[in-house]
Amino acid sequence: MVRAHPSLLRELVERCDTLRRLLASGGGAETRRQLEDVTYTLCVVTGTRRLDTALYVARQQLADEMRREQPLRR
Repeated sequence: MVRAHPSLLRELVERCDTLRRLLASGGGAETRRQLEDVTYTLCVVTGTRRLDTALYVARQQLADEMRREQPLRR
């Protein structure tokens, strides 16, 4: 399975979270369009079709990457 680079995933998740907050606090049509664009891209790079699923997959992939970079020591 091809995976997006962690920095791209992190950027998309952060952008999505920011746009969702802006939209919830009264953002307009431009904010909605930007969120739709980020949602589309995030779904493509995670191989999903829904935003909530895409965010879940992206966060799981980021967590997996963190574990690979810094394994637990006993």
